[in-house]
Amino acid sequence: MAKGRDAARGDGGRGRRRAAEPAGERVDGGLAELVPDRERPRAWTLLLDGAPQSHVDLADPTRLDFAYQRRLGHVIDLAAPPGRPLRVLHLGGGAFTLARYTAATRPRSTQQVVEIDAGLIAFVRRELPLDPRSRIRVRTADARAGLAATPDGWADLVLGDVFGGARTPAHLTSTEFTADVRRVLRPGGWYAVNVTDGPPLTHLRARIATVRAVFPTACLAADPAVLRGRRFGNAVLLAADGELPVAEFTRRIAGDPHPGRVEHGRALDDFTGGAAPVPDASARPSPAPPAHTFD
Repeated sequence: MAKGRDAARGDGGRGRRRAAEPAGERVDGGLAELVPDRERPRAWTLLLDGAPQSHVDLADPTRLDFAYQRRLGHVIDLAAPPGRPLRVLHLGGGAFTLARYTAATRPRSTQQVVEIDAGLIAFVRRELPLDPRSRIRVRTADARAGLAATPDGWADLVLGDVFGGARTPAHLTSTEFTADVRRVLRPGGWYAVNVTDGPPLTHLRARIATVRAVFPTACLAADPAVLRGRRFGNAVLLAADGELPVAEFTRRIAGDPHPGRVEHGRALDDFTGGAAPVPDASARPSPAPPAHTFD
């Protein structure tokens, strides 16, 4: 398929630019495609076997198109005073949308992206190059192996957004995995993870219980229809060993173009409904999206 970057061509001497064209390539995880945004000439959606993975706008990396990525953007914004550099560990690469966002909003941040799919990394870096000044290091490794190789207390923020075939692998959902996340966080650091589920929300409730078995403080942000079990979708689970700015996080989530709801405290207890933490021995991948979810 055609390369995804814009290209200039001669047109009767007028030098007009042709429209951006889709790009596609077989990678380890399937067919990776970059589809141009019809409204923004330097914006792209990354698909993997037809499932949307990321949206990135090279002209404005602070623009987050997917609702769950905006919720994670709020986490990045609130993790420290505005402009202060962060140390961020990204588990899952995609199009490096949130790493680009962090670099744009918090210059001089040090970021490590762990992505298992070497072909996907090469494809995205070729078609949507990273700014060499962004201090984003990308490592090819399984997310759990990359986490294990990270020093104790290194990160201010760990962001989890790992999917294989539209499902989060089982070994990234357990109490042992979550305990290793806490190990690499500095005191007061935060863990935020994108979780997908649909009715009856058994997986989401178990993920909450698992994270709360390791971290004393947590809250959950999602579309109300997802929380009511009416449809399949994304939820962002945020956890810390100290206080979280729940009121401000709630205000930002409620003011989103697609408003969400935040559950915490007693309401989160009620939502979790007595679900038990999940160890490695009984961990399962997240459920597959229903047919036609991405149509």
